[in-house]
Order: sequence, then C-alpha cells, then structure tokens
Amino acid sequence: MAKAGKIKRHKGYTVERRTIPSPGGGMKVLILRPGEQKPLCETPGILWIHGGGYVTGMAEMIYFSRAKNLVRRYGAVVITPEYRLAGKAPYPAALMDCYAALLYLKNHSEELGFDDSRIMVGGESAGGGLAAALCLYARDRGEVNIAFQMPLYPMIDDRETESSRDNHAPVWNSKRNKKAWAKYLRDVGEDVPPYAAPARAEDLCGLPPAYTFVGDIEPFYCETLTYVNRLNEAGAAAKADVYQGCFHAFDMLLPMKKVSKRAIARFEEEYLYAARHYRAPQTKKHPR
Repeated sequence: MAKAGKIKRHKGYTVERRTIPSPGGGMKVLILRPGEQKPLCETPGILWIHGGGYVTGMAEMIYFSRAKNLVRRYGAVVITPEYRLAGKAPYPAALMDCYAALLYLKNHSEELGFDDSRIMVGGESAGGGLAAALCLYARDRGEVNIAFQMPLYPMIDDRETESSRDNHAPVWNSKRNKKAWAKYLRDVGEDVPPYAAPARAEDLCGLPPAYTFVGDIEPFYCETLTYVNRLNEAGAAAKADVYQGCFHAFDMLLPMKKVSKRAIARFEEEYLYAARHYRAPQTKKHPR
C-alpha cells in the first residue's frame, strides 16, 4: 500500500512525496502534477529517472531536469523514483525499482489524471540508460505498453566505444565510466544482459519511438547514436540531435547557455510532437 505525503505547491505545478511498494521495500517517489490539469485524455504520464552513473543521485534531481517543464509548461504528470543505487544494491535492483514505479504509474493513471495510452519514460545519463532498459523489459514482460522514450545522452554500453575510450571531457570521462559500470555490474558475470546494458540487446523490434540529444565530446556520444540508428533499423521512429563541443549533461549544468537553450527547445518540441501523435493502449491490468 502506498503512503501519500504532503503536497508542496510551486509556481505552475505541485509535488507530492509518496512511498510505494518495490522489491527493495518502500521506495520514495515524487509525483509532479500541473497546477491546472488538462483533460485526462490529453495528458501524458511520464516516468522520469534521475542520473548519476547508477551510483549517485536522488529523486530531487527532477527539479533541474528536463522533465519539470513538461509538467509546468505543458501539463504532463511525472513520477520520479528514488531507486536503489549500485553502492547499496547492484543490477538488477535499480531496474526492478524503476519497473515497480512504471507499474504504479500505469495502475494509478485515473487517480493521477493522465491517459494510460500516453505513458512515456525518460531520464538523463544513467536515468536514460534505465529508461532504455525499461523499454526492453516492459516489451518482454507485456504488462505495460510505453508510447515514447526519451533517454537523454544515455549510459547504455558497458563496453568501450570510440567516444568512451580515453575520454577526458569534463563532468564524465572514461575513468568514472569504468568505475561506475564495475560497481553496477559487480554481481554480473561475463554474460552481461541487455536489461543491464541496453546496447547489448540484439533485438530492438517492438520498442517505442524515441528522441534524444547528446554532445559530441562526451563518452556516450557513440553509443547514443548507435542506439538511435538501430532503433530506426528495427522500425521505431527515433531521432537524435548532436551538439558540437558539448560535454555530458551540459543542458543541466549550464542551462542559460545558448546551446543549452537550443537543446531544451528542441527536446520540448519533440516531446510535444510525441504527446500529440504517439499512443500505446494498455492491454493487460497488473495487480496494484
């Protein structure tokens, strides 16, 4: 049984803290809803997942993520989970926690005020990696249909790529990347499953359409573009914008820069297109 918390009011939106059931016990989630809700049939429900290389981060990162404006400006409903970090519990703990939040989102669509055929997932960095992993996991489980994915500069390949090898860019580099993957996958053998590192998935058929962006000097540049290209080859409409000279999470760390404003505007444009055009009706109810 979920435990509701106090609702805080901000300009244009509200935030409620709840504790929901998860495989690791009670898990904190933050639920963001617009101050003035649109009709349910026009409202998407979004699971947004924080980054931090699978080893750091917290749900409150939602306040400077791309998702906040989707609530405040465009009327979406967003839930963000405080999943278990790899230092406490390695793979598959984070994925299972996020999947529990996804099921909670689906099963509470009427109460939260959104159309369950417009469920989306997204996140930055490791949150983007978990969003991509959830799309694979949800496809294979068949309990939740996801209409759109927004894995921004996602951390999805534990193997070295041309851009993650010998990368010394600011914020995130090869050394940090190797350490984070080692901690997240420490209980996994040589056969790393695609739910842990989605770049390893052999079959991307049946995944939802996608949008992402990435800087061209950061470690995840190559794996991001490879993922998008493979989604298109598998029949999913996927797009990626590349920003020259930009490092990891540039939009979050330097939001007032012209290039960040351009990236944010493009992201919101693609989100609005998805909100108007993509649907994935639910076919199976899962126990609450």
